[in-house]
Amino acid sequence: HQQSAVDEKYAQWKSLVPVLYDWLANHNLVWPSLSCRWGPQLEQATYKNRQRLYLSEQTDGSVPNTLVIANCEIVKPRVAAAEHISQFNEEARSPFVKKYKTIIHPGEVNRIRELPQHNHIVATHTDSPDVLTGHKENAEFALAMCPKEPYVLSGGKDKSVVLWSIQDHITTTSSDPSTNKPQGSGATIVKQNGESPSVGPRGIFQGHEDTVEDVQFCPKSSQEFCSVGDDSCLILWDARTGSDPAIKVEKAHNADLHCVDWNPFDENYILTGSADSSVRMFDRRNLTSDGVGSPVHKFEGHKAAVLCVQWSPDNPTVFGSAAEDGVLNIWDYEKVGKKKERGVRTPNAPPGLFFQHAGHRDKVVDFHWNTYDAWTIVSVSDDCDSSGGGGTLQIWRMSDLIYRPEEEVLAELEEFKSHVVTCGSKS
Repeated sequence: HQQSAVDEKYAQWKSLVPVLYDWLANHNLVWPSLSCRWGPQLEQATYKNRQRLYLSEQTDGSVPNTLVIANCEIVKPRVAAAEHISQFNEEARSPFVKKYKTIIHPGEVNRIRELPQHNHIVATHTDSPDVLTGHKENAEFALAMCPKEPYVLSGGKDKSVVLWSIQDHITTTSSDPSTNKPQGSGATIVKQNGESPSVGPRGIFQGHEDTVEDVQFCPKSSQEFCSVGDDSCLILWDARTGSDPAIKVEKAHNADLHCVDWNPFDENYILTGSADSSVRMFDRRNLTSDGVGSPVHKFEGHKAAVLCVQWSPDNPTVFGSAAEDGVLNIWDYEKVGKKKERGVRTPNAPPGLFFQHAGHRDKVVDFHWNTYDAWTIVSVSDDCDSSGGGGTLQIWRMSDLIYRPEEEVLAELEEFKSHVVTCGSKS
């Protein structure tokens, strides 16, 4: 019965694709990918751009797990014909997504992050703690890159948050391998006979009582970052003041926290997503270290655990959240409290919600906004529960009629009205 409800909801979504989307590509994955990230743009053409995409293949063990580098064609806004974008076969690969390289990976790839300074360099999180050493137990999911300097941040089951400098690795690989003296400032390089070099941490930060699920740098600082965990805490850290929490919000949610993101435009705002199905927005100016931190907003539109939150790179008040309910919601916190909200057709829609991407039929495990193509998102679902395996990758862009100012949209529609009326009278 549950499956038929999913199918019905999906069929309804698919029928609305020509109306809701400017462009959509659907790509069937043989093995689910737990992470998806945009890489560098390769070329720009008249009607489309080519861009790298990083994915992973989580296999059943019969073949190795891999990191996949794909080349994607991103169709530009207002190019694709509405009737074409909804004509795809769920079981097929997309002509817009081509595998370019596959890298065999030790252990499954749980998280991929590209280095902002060199977006052809990626770090992966896996079940084997090999190259960046410092965790006492597996660090499987929490991983972040610093926008300011080549720093990597990670969190794990050992309840700690660990900071590394990629610069230390560059120094290691270029220096004489027989030397074992610290490189860079304060990081130790460990080289075991014949093995690839590993990089010791710059700092280990302790304050969580349970597994650290996600970490994020403050957009304008390589020394300030935050983390969330299964202890329901949101912790803000400052590496300049030592390895204890700068601010600890004890009960950020009523359940495990799965994800966190820091607003790239206004560094006072931090988003958290939780197993309690909600997304919360905190203002760090309102947080006190006695653990009392009330969120500025609570966004309640998901029916299951929130797995991923990310601010839009183009719009300071817009963000996305993906969850185990198979939905990717797009919110605008500026719309909260405004009586007349556009883009939402249901009267009881949660405040701030203005678009629901319902193209996945199983849990949406990751998504990533594209920094080169505005309003363009890649999302992946792990379809093991709904279709017995594999995954679905979708690249999509909502119609600009949904988010543009109302007057502008109405003026444009008015222009087309006479054209539509003429066409209608002919038929």
